[in-house]
Amino acid sequence: MEHTTISDQILAVVRAHPDCTLGEVMEQLPDLDWAEVYLEAERLSRSGQLRQIRDNVPFTTTLRLP
Repeated sequence: MEHTTISDQILAVVRAHPDCTLGEVMEQLPDLDWAEVYLEAERLSRSGQLRQIRDNVPFTTTLRLP
């Protein structure tokens, strides 16, 4: 059985669905807790592996590869 990290799973979803929202990523990864996905997306963003574009109205966070 292959083990994939939360980071790998998030990046795979964003590759498959460019400019998806954080909520859409969470829908694609139902076995993960929303906090795990949120915190890992934040970490990926800080490390430069993922871009987060925040829109305040409506409040959404779009994820994009750099």
